[in-house]
Amino acid sequence: MKDGTVFQLPAQLTHAQAATVAQQLGALARTQPSLRVDASALQQFDSSALAVLLTGLREAAQHQHALTVSGLPAKALALARVYGVQDLLELQA
Repeated sequence: MKDGTVFQLPAQLTHAQAATVAQQLGALARTQPSLRVDASALQQFDSSALAVLLTGLREAAQHQHALTVSGLPAKALALARVYGVQDLLELQA
């Protein structure tokens, strides 16, 4: 993704932080035509982290913007598989 904006997820993303992070990501997804979410810092998370990513993807799609996710930790990817949403995440190597 050339010249795109990068949004860094925090190390902790649980239900307690989800609303704030979702608002921040949603705002960028609406205004940036090319956005990469860097999830490599995630250390403590729950299913809310996946909900935040899906919110960002939905916002980007509604505005015909591109959003990809990079650096998703293996445990988060496993959680996405359990919930059946791994194919919805625009994962980037």
